[in-house]
Amino acid sequence: MRVEVDQERCAAVGRCAGIAPEVFDQRDEDGVVILLDATPAARGPVREAALLCPSAAIVVHEHRGGSHV
Repeated sequence: MRVEVDQERCAAVGRCAGIAPEVFDQRDEDGVVILLDATPAARGPVREAALLCPSAAIVVHEHRGGSHV
């Protein structure tokens, strides 16, 4: 799994940081998402955060099979 965030798209709601604080944080000045770990081990919470993001600012890329490119 690889995670990307679009800070331009982020609505600064903070659900992601609440659901997966080891992967997402928020900037102090405006609440925009900060990605702490682009290849997290905690997959379930990251998928949930992406699903619940009101601005669709979180993209999860799933790696299938044995090779990663």
